[in-house]
Amino acid sequence: MLIVQDLKTRSRTWLSTRDGKNLSVRPGVVVMKFGEQLRSSVIQEYQWYYIDYDGLKNELKGPTGPLKAGKGAEWTEDDETRFVERLESELDKVHTKQKVKAMEISRRIAVSEREVKDVVNRLNERGLGENGPSEEEFMLLEEDLSDIIADVHDLAKFVQLNYTGFYKIIKKHDKTTGWHLKPVFDSRLKAKPFYKENYDAAVIKLSKLYDLVRTRGNPVKGDSAAGGGQANFIRQTTKYWVHPDNVTELKLIILKHLPVLVFNANKDFDPEDSAITSIYYDNPDTWDLYEGRLKKTEGAEAIRLRWYGGMKTETIFVERKTHREDWTGEKSVKARFAMKEKNVNAYMKGELLPAAIFEKARKEGKKSEKAIAEDERLASEIQYSVIKKGYKPVCRSFYNRTAFQLPADARVRISLDTELTMVREDNLDGRVRSGDNWRRMDIGVDWPFSQLPAEDVERFPYAVLEVKLQTQSGQKPPEWVRQLISSHLVEAVPKFSKFIHGTATLFPDRINLLPFWMPQMDVDIRKPVTHDFGIRRPGLSGTTNTSDDDEELDSDDEELQASGRNGTNGESSAQGARGLRELPPIDMEGQMTDLPAADEDYAIYNSDDEYDERYELVQAKRSGGWRYYSALLSAKTRHVRQHFGENVISALKLAIPAPRSTQVERSDRLQALFGHDPIQTKKFKAPPGKKIYVPVRVEPKVYFAAERTFLGWLEFSIYIGTIAVTLLNFGSHPTPTHFWISGLFTVLAVASLAYSVFTYLHRSKGIRERKAIGFYDRWGPSILCIALFVGVAANFGFEGKERGIW
Repeated sequence: MLIVQDLKTRSRTWLSTRDGKNLSVRPGVVVMKFGEQLRSSVIQEYQWYYIDYDGLKNELKGPTGPLKAGKGAEWTEDDETRFVERLESELDKVHTKQKVKAMEISRRIAVSEREVKDVVNRLNERGLGENGPSEEEFMLLEEDLSDIIADVHDLAKFVQLNYTGFYKIIKKHDKTTGWHLKPVFDSRLKAKPFYKENYDAAVIKLSKLYDLVRTRGNPVKGDSAAGGGQANFIRQTTKYWVHPDNVTELKLIILKHLPVLVFNANKDFDPEDSAITSIYYDNPDTWDLYEGRLKKTEGAEAIRLRWYGGMKTETIFVERKTHREDWTGEKSVKARFAMKEKNVNAYMKGELLPAAIFEKARKEGKKSEKAIAEDERLASEIQYSVIKKGYKPVCRSFYNRTAFQLPADARVRISLDTELTMVREDNLDGRVRSGDNWRRMDIGVDWPFSQLPAEDVERFPYAVLEVKLQTQSGQKPPEWVRQLISSHLVEAVPKFSKFIHGTATLFPDRINLLPFWMPQMDVDIRKPVTHDFGIRRPGLSGTTNTSDDDEELDSDDEELQASGRNGTNGESSAQGARGLRELPPIDMEGQMTDLPAADEDYAIYNSDDEYDERYELVQAKRSGGWRYYSALLSAKTRHVRQHFGENVISALKLAIPAPRSTQVERSDRLQALFGHDPIQTKKFKAPPGKKIYVPVRVEPKVYFAAERTFLGWLEFSIYIGTIAVTLLNFGSHPTPTHFWISGLFTVLAVASLAYSVFTYLHRSKGIRERKAIGFYDRWGPSILCIALFVGVAANFGFEGKERGIW
């Protein structure tokens, strides 16, 4: 997979090279493979510490062994030793730089923490008077913290790019030489794990300090507990996938607007504190809850048991989600109550009644009687459903959550779930997992759960971002939120569900109806930068992930840029280089993604060393004169010849009756998500025996529309039948011709009536079963009109013959 930079339109696309064919690009397009992408993404501070990818690749091109017929020189043991030594040297260089920089960032955070505390203490003691801190001090502290945030971002990008470089050069080594270095080098990477740095502790500290400085020592106070007093809450939630490469950057961007929500501010950060585990229940014979949540049927429920932290947590939340259709006038709601872990088994088996669970709460009087009664009613309903419908634990979801929210203010709440993993909890295939317990006890929060067999675990490849908004009617979300969800950092996945995904992937032999996002799992969600959005270093106008070097493009690249513009007057190649740096590239080699639309489908070469096949046209344009016009005419002729067949097929398609798309103005939300560029689509086919369920929204007016259409056809059939009866019974001198013509109209009326009944039943069934099918009538109206025309023409012809007109 390669990234393509169009210097004329300043747009970026990706193209796949999985078929191994040589591809071509038109003039004015720069193809970037990983080596070029690495050079163009160099950060000035780290420029001498990146992996020497090109040098290592050149090592692979120079084996010193004896020549083999038709295959060049053989890769020898000496070559392997020399390559491994250089690779070790590069690994040590990268690891040392990462370690030193991480320590520097930790020291800077500690120093900033002391400075912020000093300023806040002076503010509390003296106020904003003459002896108190000035606005300038707060601004300097904010700039310093922004600089540290940019350092964390740059270090994360440095680590990510180098890890990708090591992975790719080892893969290239194994493929080129036939020697298998990957298993051996994996152990060396684990010995120097520069790529395993966890930035969560730094993010939480920076969030707290930045919030203090941003609010000028007066942070918003309130209940920092997860959910606070919101046991029953309604929110507008949108969900997105985030590639692991973008997780740290996303956290740093959000913390500059919202503080990290800490459950216990007086406790030091512990990785277990961010762990959230849920046990989902369903009937393993019918999968009622799975299909209900997948199809979003009215009243569909999801039942789960959730706890925060490690396995020693005593408080377990029993939750029920209920889906409501919009036409009901109600909103989907999540309700839950808390209970002790030691009572869960007895409660789920019906041995412990809800009244006994809340007996202690009534005696303590910490909650109102009304709230206790609602919790007790909820507990009774969940217990009845579990026992009556045979619900059992089937799936577990685990993830580490970073929540961003102002305390006691739920208007904007953002959560980022990383290391998402789904685990089987059932006992279906003869293996005892949870047994008679409500959860399995052989695992805890020790991600990635390497002790489990592959068929028991599904490690989700992306992080899940949830944006929860509580805004008044007609009120727009904050501008920074809209920029965030429309940026290249996230991929919108509406209605994504951990329960649905885990059940569909962990039970492939039992689940035949798949969620609509399953085909998207094979598509790389990384995207080029769509607009100027990201981490900024104070005092600089651009983002921090580009290089300050001026030597990114060689002379050939500059000439290619100049030749790709409509006019070069007033535009230098240096401007083209700046334009290229404005959109920092991402690694596109070896991934899958949607191909561009047909009119933007620029093919590219599959090799770093091959030239554009239209190079002759580029050279002719530089030379000018008749050579250029001759080459241009040849290219145009070849283009017309290649696309003649496509144009003929397109013209034939236009003659076939079918619904035509209408150009309408794109909504603000779609513009925010996709910009003004065409939205690209790709078709997928479900695996054998499976079916992809596409959500279909059905409102009551849809049924009435189907009935009105049926009545319209029925009315038309009555008109045709009336014509037939009139011709047969009210002629002055009935003849055999009148009989045959009336018979023709009678057959036409009966056929249209039968067709309308069949169409109505077909549409009603599709609506009732929420099938994602086209309800338009492609052939019916056209055939009916043609038959009516034939009938009228036949009547006119026979009548004229009877009267002797012709």
